[in-house]
Amino acid sequence: MLWHPVSDASASTATDSPVAEEYVRLAPAAVISRVEGLGSEAAALLRVLRFAERDARAAYEAERERVAREQLSRMPLGALKTASEGRLRLGAIEAAGFRTVAAVQGAGRYRLESIDGVGPKTVAQVLAAAGRVETVLHSEARVRFDVDGRPAEQTALLSALRVFEVARRNIEPLRARLGAVAKSNADIKAARLESRRVRRFFAGRQRKEEARAAFGRLVALLGNPETVVLSSEMAEVRQRLSGSLDGQPEVWDDYAARSVAYNGLLIEIGGLGPDVDASQGFLPEEIVERIRGFDLDTTLLGVSLRGYQSFGAKFVLVQERAILGDEMGLGKTIEALAVLCHLRSHGETHFLVVSPASVLANWEHEIGRHSRLERPWRLHGTDRDRRLRQWARHGGVAVTTFSTLRALDVPDVEIAAAVIDEAHYVKNPDALRTRAVRSWLDRSRRSLLMSGTPMENRVGEFRTLVDHVRPDIASTIRATDGIAGADAFRKAVAPVYLRRNQTDVLDELPPKIETAEWLTLDGAAAEVYRQTVAGRNFMEMRRAAFLTERPSESPKLGRLLEIAEEAMDNDRKVVVFSYFRDVIERVHTALGPLAVGPLTGSVSASDRQLLVDRFSARREPAVLVGQIEAGGVGLNIQAASVVVLTEPQWKPSTEEQAIARCHRMGQVRPVEVHRLLTENSVDERMLVVLARKSALFADYVRFSAMKDATPEAIDVTDDESTMEVVSQAEQERRIIELERRRLGFDA
Repeated sequence: MLWHPVSDASASTATDSPVAEEYVRLAPAAVISRVEGLGSEAAALLRVLRFAERDARAAYEAERERVAREQLSRMPLGALKTASEGRLRLGAIEAAGFRTVAAVQGAGRYRLESIDGVGPKTVAQVLAAAGRVETVLHSEARVRFDVDGRPAEQTALLSALRVFEVARRNIEPLRARLGAVAKSNADIKAARLESRRVRRFFAGRQRKEEARAAFGRLVALLGNPETVVLSSEMAEVRQRLSGSLDGQPEVWDDYAARSVAYNGLLIEIGGLGPDVDASQGFLPEEIVERIRGFDLDTTLLGVSLRGYQSFGAKFVLVQERAILGDEMGLGKTIEALAVLCHLRSHGETHFLVVSPASVLANWEHEIGRHSRLERPWRLHGTDRDRRLRQWARHGGVAVTTFSTLRALDVPDVEIAAAVIDEAHYVKNPDALRTRAVRSWLDRSRRSLLMSGTPMENRVGEFRTLVDHVRPDIASTIRATDGIAGADAFRKAVAPVYLRRNQTDVLDELPPKIETAEWLTLDGAAAEVYRQTVAGRNFMEMRRAAFLTERPSESPKLGRLLEIAEEAMDNDRKVVVFSYFRDVIERVHTALGPLAVGPLTGSVSASDRQLLVDRFSARREPAVLVGQIEAGGVGLNIQAASVVVLTEPQWKPSTEEQAIARCHRMGQVRPVEVHRLLTENSVDERMLVVLARKSALFADYVRFSAMKDATPEAIDVTDDESTMEVVSQAEQERRIIELERRRLGFDA
């Protein structure tokens, strides 16, 4: 082989390795040919990724166009009057049979002008108004996949998203190196002079030097060990791409199983994303600036973060001791895992997670499924002390329950981060479990308290949570801050508390349709209710509609069975929540083989998850029946899209948590919520009180500058003219007396 000299600088670079030395001795044409081949392969892979993204975006735009057209086809012609501020005269056009905006657009100018009484000016105004409406509809059109209807256009979009996902998963990790190889064209062009002796002989000195330098860079590129590895990786990627979709599940089935991934891609492709201020929890700008400058390491995280989730993880890492109060269903667990993964990547070793027993198994599952952290240590059960010693010695994530934590000795290790899930369990400073948690938090460098409902009754209880992580801030929160209003409250807790709602950040979430099912208490049910009022038994009053001797005489049970039957006909799964065990038993019996459960407080945490898994895996329709306190916390029940609440709950947050088990990230169907209520009963009395609570909830949660979740900051009476703070027992007593007077007992 001919040896061709290169400039000193490039020769030094080119011969840094034995592999490079081999390429130096190749003929220039062979070197150039090999680099051209690598560049072509690299460019081809980058085109695959670019075209996959382009096709997904085109499919998305086509679906948005279809959504807008459908809306236009349903929009009455009268809407154009609003668009033109009432100036349009549409009578003649409507009389000619045109009823919708789409019909007018489809008719066109000439057909409209042929209508008696319609001139060119009117037609121009009508079409211009229709165009404005169409533009607005298209800009605001939102794509929500119809997993039941499965329209062809959405099938095409899902297929394009899956191709893009596969291409990106395989090609994106190589993108930077592929780009460097693909950009070698300039050097190839300059280096060709080295392979053409005659032209090289007549070339000027500068051009010869440029050719030598370019050829040296090509030799260095071929000889770089990373290029050798890249060449092998490209071959593997090509092989994976050629068979990547073989044997994959049908695209709609795949969407049903992985809707979070698909919707995340949809948001990215469409450039949707939530409102920036909302996704950042409306935090003060100085805190936001520090968070923006933080580099989150997700190397060990096995799932892509939404923008608001990344911000939440950074918030915790920047503030170090914080409360994350994102609404149920937004993925607080993933945000916490992102925190642990970042710290592990930076050399931290010991982490602690404390949760209710009902979600302990879920934490272990999520750590294994969504991260590359070491297997968690379960500090629970008979072997907990031995596992505690192993965790202290080897490190990793220890997961335990509030009750078990009290029995564990705090080891002599530095805990890099402690995560307290459902932190409202430790809002009572005098409770033993609160003291146990506090002792571990005091040994932890970083602390994260998580709860969608961190303050349930009083500002003072929320102050206790803040005191766990930031005593300095807790000391500034006054009990009167709640009464003073939401502004004073959120100003006090800004540095420690982050809250986002589903409506702020999950644009793709299917709608939640809530229905109040008002029923009449008559016959046997009315007599049962009258007896419970006579006995001043508030809890029996709440469930009297189910306590008839014959199930067929129960108005609530009858309506519940109708709802279940309708859901079964539409291939929908149902979850029924009640506070009362005997109600749950009656519902379970009445449903027969459709019922799964019952899921009650007596079912162990691991068995609860098994029940949910069995319910989710059933291909035929089913109804999961459970106590709201047991099934409404910590479980993902996305398989159900119909929720039945058998009676009102005293805490709005209890109902919201239960509904959020189904209406959460990953849900693919609209969620129907049916509240079973009886007229002229305790249900109506409770709703008066709850309406006031909900108003306060909205003031503190929905419109707070940080979206802080502080449900039921103040308990109020059912007297609409007062803001009197009263106990639940007093509220119940007053309702009993009101019902007794209504029924004539105290006349």
